[in-house]
Amino acid sequence: MASLSRRLSAAGAAASVGRAQLRRPAGVSGLRYSYCVRRPMRLVAAGDTVGGGAWVTFASGGREEKVGACSYAVEDRKVAVDGGRESVEGSGKRAAEVAAAAAATVVLGVGNRVLYKLALVPLKQYPFFLAQLATFGYIIVYFGILYIRHHAGIVTDEMLNAPKAPFIGIGLLEALAAATGMAAGAILSGASIPILSQTFLVWQILLSIIFLGRRYKVNQLLGCFLVSIGVVVTVASGAGAGNSLKEGGMFWSLLMIISFFLQAAGTVLKETIFLDSTQKLKYHLKQGGSMDLFVVNSYGSAFQALFICLLLPFLSKLWGIPFSQLPNYLKDGAACFLNVGTLSSGCDGAPLLPLLFIIVNIGFNIALLHLLKISSAVVSCLASTFSVPISIYVFTMPLPYLGVASSLPTGFMAGAIILLLGLLIYAWTPSNGSFSAST
Repeated sequence: MASLSRRLSAAGAAASVGRAQLRRPAGVSGLRYSYCVRRPMRLVAAGDTVGGGAWVTFASGGREEKVGACSYAVEDRKVAVDGGRESVEGSGKRAAEVAAAAAATVVLGVGNRVLYKLALVPLKQYPFFLAQLATFGYIIVYFGILYIRHHAGIVTDEMLNAPKAPFIGIGLLEALAAATGMAAGAILSGASIPILSQTFLVWQILLSIIFLGRRYKVNQLLGCFLVSIGVVVTVASGAGAGNSLKEGGMFWSLLMIISFFLQAAGTVLKETIFLDSTQKLKYHLKQGGSMDLFVVNSYGSAFQALFICLLLPFLSKLWGIPFSQLPNYLKDGAACFLNVGTLSSGCDGAPLLPLLFIIVNIGFNIALLHLLKISSAVVSCLASTFSVPISIYVFTMPLPYLGVASSLPTGFMAGAIILLLGLLIYAWTPSNGSFSAST
């Protein structure tokens, strides 16, 4: 069948091709379409309000024909009319959504760090119990929310039937990251760990380049570098972190770096799940055509708990708890957490402070994964990193249960300025940068 081509007048409201009804978008001065049995068409609209040109693109990869000033892609459901105003407005809304999600992640990140310190006040003898309580608490909360969202129709059967291999990978990576992090954290000082944690951002960038095919501009790489330097300056000034790294030994420092590599790999794998689901399930999924984040959180946490159980003999040894005494340790930790019985002495603040930490920690993980879903792994990492200097400043305030407030490091302001400068440089990115590529 020969190709059919017509041009509609500016006053024409609609035209029919077979059973397809084609309507002219508002603000478009002319419309031109074509049809071929063997070559599906891409419909475009021609307007005379902007420069440049639009193209008719055939799905079979054939020729392209320039027809006008702005485009209206039917199969992609994207519209750019009136000088691209709608496209600009959509980008603005997207940027506002990402900014709001990043701000929520920063706030919850600060609360997570501060409340973790407060939660360890009553459970100072039972940090391993707190870690396991949070890990297995996630499963109950996440699957409870997942059940509600599934019955509400937000989570579809296609999401639940997605291949489980990526979730198994996430659980394994996060469990190994916890094991190696605990092993190194037991030897390294508290001042050196935030410095080594800046390798997490480096791993994020490298892994996203390798596995996601992402490309970063010079200003983005410079911004990430300055963010890491800012955190190092903020934490290390006046804390003797350099000597702490030397005292900890090269092996334990490398093991902590491996821990952050495993965490970064898990984060990039989560982003891969979101990107793949958009392509594979876009005709079935709701909520923007992507995997629901509670599916990822629920299954990822479940498999992480499974691997944690398998690693319990090793993890308990890291905390100095013989595996044979682990049941009694967990029982005593539960008594302190509930603040009941003869073991409740010195557990002031429980269960309120540990519960607040778990609630905020769950909220932080949800916010972080939501930000990852709508932006990229590097952006979510930057938002989390930004909470470090703010947390340091919060600890200078008279917080309950912590006693005397700590003083600011001597280089705090310099490090904070460098960090902010890095964020501004990273954010100053054209629309075709890696940030937009992830969305």
